[in-house]
Amino acid sequence: MTLEKLYTLYLSTSELCTDTRKITKDCLFFALKGDHFDGNSFAEEALKRGAMYCIIDNAKYLVNDHCILVENVLQTLQDLATHHRNQLNIPILALTGSNGKTTTKELITCVLSKKHNTSATKGNLNNHIGVPLTLLKMNATTEIGVVEMGANHQKEIAFLCAIAQPNYGLITNFGKAHLEGFGGVDGVIKGKSELYDYLRADHQTIFINELDELQVKQAEPYDQLIRFGKSMLLDQDHPYLSVKFDSKTINTNLTGTYNFGNICAAIAIGQYFKVNATDIVSAIEGYIPENNRSQIIRKEGLQILLDAYNANPTSMKAALLSFTAPKDTIKFAILGDMFELGNDAKTEHQLIVDLVNGLELEQVYFVGKNFYLTQSSSKNSFLFETFEDFKQNFNPINLKNGSLLIKGSRGMALERVLDLI
Repeated sequence: MTLEKLYTLYLSTSELCTDTRKITKDCLFFALKGDHFDGNSFAEEALKRGAMYCIIDNAKYLVNDHCILVENVLQTLQDLATHHRNQLNIPILALTGSNGKTTTKELITCVLSKKHNTSATKGNLNNHIGVPLTLLKMNATTEIGVVEMGANHQKEIAFLCAIAQPNYGLITNFGKAHLEGFGGVDGVIKGKSELYDYLRADHQTIFINELDELQVKQAEPYDQLIRFGKSMLLDQDHPYLSVKFDSKTINTNLTGTYNFGNICAAIAIGQYFKVNATDIVSAIEGYIPENNRSQIIRKEGLQILLDAYNANPTSMKAALLSFTAPKDTIKFAILGDMFELGNDAKTEHQLIVDLVNGLELEQVYFVGKNFYLTQSSSKNSFLFETFEDFKQNFNPINLKNGSLLIKGSRGMALERVLDLI
């Protein structure tokens, strides 16, 4: 079947699905493979549950003429997404970075949606499967697309750009994330800058935070730059950020000065796409973080900053410095291991412990195999190799009325701490 014929078939279905548990009537099912499953084996079940057609790449599962056999299901999904993107012919903004991608994407989407029918990446579906799915969720009513792109090795952003073909781009920052895959910080910068390289080659537009000297250096020399940051002012940073621009004040539900650049990006992109200032303020003020990202929770006399969706050395340091800057309450922290650091894991975890030793924290609990191997000179620091070890020794009564930071990589699932308090 040609791509054009498959596209016609796609347009006749209700939506696209890759999970038989989420089949809807008359959907198009793509039988993707995973590390521990073969989607081809679910094709017959998908049809029974209501799928109109199934895209498979193993003739063994060709049960009837509603199964479409292709050479490679994933490649077909990606090709179909690019073809669809070209038919839409709309502005697409791609964003990547080491930290803050999803929060920034959500802020931008809230702002743009005030004026334009905006379609954006759901959650953090930002990889070689998530980006095509994001594009294929867009339709003829979509006016602007926002596509988040994640990467843990070089050439990945370039590959995702080839699929999504963005007209605009934003990099939130360059930080110590996925060092194992990128081969160090220089590799991170090179890998994330593939977005700049793609946009330059096609003479497209880059949004650049002019307060970030490293980004400015990477983006220049280039004439298609929209600069932002210097005209915006951080008015208040505790407990929530307040930002001023164009004589307007935005009182956000976001914590941490590290979110200032993310807010500025949303303002700048809103202004570029002609969203009026009042609507920009309303959109950003209405955004409430969730899914363990910079959430403030009050429980048992504690103000808890739950930032346990992910962590890397850059975001961990930023969170700690921002959290301890105000001297208004007693501060506690529960910190979990940072993953995907490769040979840098030992050094980077020790640097965080050294940083903590110099901060005003009443008690700090380090959880995970990497933190357990560090050395701390503080009598207020406690090391646990596993969450179970921590759970057995943790007594929430030790947390006096004050503020608690909970942060760690997704695999640590530190949101479980809430059940212990």
